Amino acid sequence: MVLVSIAIIVGSTEEEPISRYALCTIAAKRARQIIETEKNLGVHDSTGKDKELLSACKDIADGKVIVAKD
Repeated sequence: MVLVSIAIIVGSTEEEPISRYALCTIAAKRARQIIETEKNLGVHDSTGKDKELLSACKDIADGKVIVAKD
C-alpha cells in the first residue's frame, strides 16, 4: 500500500463533504503522479492495465491517498 500526500486546499469537515471539483483535482494530481512514477520506472506495457485516472480514483476510494491542506 502506497500512501501519497497531495497538497491541495480542501474546505472539508466531517459535516461537509469534499466538493466534486476538489475530488477531480485530487484524482488528476494522483493520475499525474502515477504517470510520472511509471515513466521513471520505465513501465510501458499497458496491456490489461487500468488507465491512470481509474487507478487514481480507486486509490482515493480505498483511502490510499492522504489529502493535506496547503
